[in-house]
Amino acid sequence: MHDQPSRIPEPPPLFTWEFATDPYPAYAWLREHAPVHRTRLPSGVEAWLVTRYGDARQALADPRLSKNPAHHDESAHAKGKTGIPGERKAELMTHLLNIDPPDHTRLRRLVSKAFTPRRVAEFAPRVQELTDRLIENFAADGTADLIHDFAFPLPIYAICDLLGVPTEDQDDFRDWAGMMIRHGGGPRGGVARSVKRMRGYLAELIHRKREEPGDDLISGLIRASDHGEHLTENEAAAMAFILLFAGFETTVNLIGNGVYALLRNPEQRARLQTSLAAGDTALLETGVEELLRYDGPVELATWRFATEPLALGGQDIAVGDPVLVVLAAADRDPERFPDPDALDLARGDNQHLGYGHGIHYCLGAPLARLEAQTALATLLTRLPDLRLAADPSDLRWRGGLIMRGLRTLPVAWGSGGVPQGIKNSTPETI
Repeated sequence: MHDQPSRIPEPPPLFTWEFATDPYPAYAWLREHAPVHRTRLPSGVEAWLVTRYGDARQALADPRLSKNPAHHDESAHAKGKTGIPGERKAELMTHLLNIDPPDHTRLRRLVSKAFTPRRVAEFAPRVQELTDRLIENFAADGTADLIHDFAFPLPIYAICDLLGVPTEDQDDFRDWAGMMIRHGGGPRGGVARSVKRMRGYLAELIHRKREEPGDDLISGLIRASDHGEHLTENEAAAMAFILLFAGFETTVNLIGNGVYALLRNPEQRARLQTSLAAGDTALLETGVEELLRYDGPVELATWRFATEPLALGGQDIAVGDPVLVVLAAADRDPERFPDPDALDLARGDNQHLGYGHGIHYCLGAPLARLEAQTALATLLTRLPDLRLAADPSDLRWRGGLIMRGLRTLPVAWGSGGVPQGIKNSTPETI
């Protein structure tokens, strides 16, 4: 009697609510059995998911995988499902996430002249001021929803200040941004309408900054030149838009996911608080990198499309096929990270892919690090007995393909209890 050949079991369900809560077991299965896996996404688009670290790093830097949606082989209707809703109609496509060299090289060089490490470093006192003010707003209450009250407004107000959005207009930006990250939780077409309104506002703001430039990022984008080349108005608007869009939602999720991970890992949290109390920031710096690896804000890298046939992880990718690199899976690959499912704030050799890799490495990484380090250090110092004020099983994660983040994060401190009615609510602005 012959042994029956072993059959690979069916892959676990993907993109369900249960999967959104904890996708890591499914990603572990894919890494082992189908590291480059073709699947149908909730939008109906078929794409390859890349889950192993080595394959992911290769794909992120492969010039044959284009960022330009024009290379998608499906219909124009399907193409509309592979980017930010409304960005095409609003003429906001010419940003760094949608283009390839040589245009990408030119734009990135110009934007880098305005968005410098020095500008970010000089912004640190303002980030601290915003952080202190937001915590002060709820510190006496004993309870808060850390997403609505802190993680969401902090990066919005910070990026608005950096761009040069006047204070009186920043609440409008907060409303538009809130609509954009609801991912279907708001009124039909709400995201596209918010994108359109933001585009109109940015056009007006760029015009004003041309007339009266200041020491802000939009003025810097307008001034930036290289061999006589400048950003066009559409390019400047698209860059301001993507810096806002990519720069705030990732930081919302980095702070939210990071605090949640620390609350679920009390020994690691205690180590961090002890080091902060001693005035040592080394564990804070390595800790933010570990939080990015462990449960980062960007679950899948943004879309790529094959411009010629290629092999990846033993699979043949056809021209026009969409490829999605699963950063969350790659960053828990045991071939690259020892004990990958454990949170270790002191982890060394932590070359995670949370900010990408290659020419599309996140331009805003220094700002995100600054905001996350400031937010975590101040929260844990000001509210040292911070605790989760809801059962983890009651928490809900926002729907959406690219980002990973909590809808709410109820917390308490002091003698505070569970905030009334917060466990299953969704704030109006997110």
